[in-house]
Amino acid sequence: MADEQDEDFSEKTSIVQSETFKLRLAEAGQAPPCFILLVGPAQLVGRQWPIEDTDRVLGRAPSSHIFVDDRSVSKSHAKIVLSGGDVSIIDLESTNRTVVNGRMAEPLNPIKLTNNDQIKTGNVIFKFLERGNIETVSTAQTFDRSQTDALTGIANRGALESRAPELFKRSDLLGIPLSLITFDIDHFKPVNDTYGHLAGDHILKEIASVVRDKLIRENDFFARTGGEEFTLLLLGSNIQTAADVAERIRQTIQNHSFVFEGKEIPITISIGVSLKTDQDQSWVEVYERADKALYQSKNSGRNKVTVDSP
Repeated sequence: MADEQDEDFSEKTSIVQSETFKLRLAEAGQAPPCFILLVGPAQLVGRQWPIEDTDRVLGRAPSSHIFVDDRSVSKSHAKIVLSGGDVSIIDLESTNRTVVNGRMAEPLNPIKLTNNDQIKTGNVIFKFLERGNIETVSTAQTFDRSQTDALTGIANRGALESRAPELFKRSDLLGIPLSLITFDIDHFKPVNDTYGHLAGDHILKEIASVVRDKLIRENDFFARTGGEEFTLLLLGSNIQTAADVAERIRQTIQNHSFVFEGKEIPITISIGVSLKTDQDQSWVEVYERADKALYQSKNSGRNKVTVDSP
C-alpha cells in the first residue's frame, strides 16, 4: 500500500514539475536577450536588463538604460547594439575599458555577443543571455522574490535601497523634484495583542493593496520598509503635491473598513513628508527628514501628516 502511495505521489509530482517546466519554457520563448549583473553593487546582483531596442547605453549616468552606480564604470561606458537579432557591445572609450570573456574590447569597435558571454566593465561583471534562454525567466523570478515583501506583495526595504539612489540621481539629471513619504500604523502593537497577529497581517496587506491600487501613480515607488512602516518615492512631485497625496492616504485609511473574522478594527496612520534639496548628498538625508516628521506626527497626537521644513 505504501509503495502504491509513493508511486502515485511520484507520478503527481512529476506531472506538476512537467507542467511548471512547460510554462517556463513558454515564457522563455518570449524572453528578449538580456544582461544579468553577476558582480557589482550588492543590491543589484541578479538584476537583468532586457535588450529590446538598439543603441542602449551601459554606464554610471542615471540616464543609462543599464545604470550601475559604481565608480569603476564610466558615465557612458559602452553601447549595446541590436541588429537582425544579433547583439553587439561597443566600448565608448571608457576609462577602465570593456572586457568580453577576457578579451579587451577595442574602443568604438563592436564585439558580437553569444550566449553566456561575460562582460566586464570596470569592476562590474555581466552575463549575456540570448533570446529565448530559460535562465532569463528563472533569474528574473529569483531577483523579483528578493525585492518583494512576501506578505504584502509590494517592494521591500532591499528594493528601496536599490531604487532610491537611482531616483535621487535621476532627479538631479532631469532637474525635477523628488519627494518622499513615510508612514506607519498607529498603535499597531495593541492591534496585534487584541486581535491577533493574523489580524495584523490582514491589515498590513489591506493597507498595501489600498495604497497601491487606488492612491498612487503606477510609476510611484512603494515599499514596506519595516514591520508596520511604508515608504513612497514620488519622482516629479513637489512638496505640495506630496503633502496632498499623504493627506489623501491618511484620510482613506482612517475611513477604510478593516474587517477581520467579522470584527471591524479601527486603523489610522501617522505620516511624514520631505523634499529633496540641493544640499542633500544622498536619498538617505531625504528619508531621515521624512522619518523625523513622522515622529512629530506621532508625538503630537497621531493620525496626521507632518511636512518637513528644511
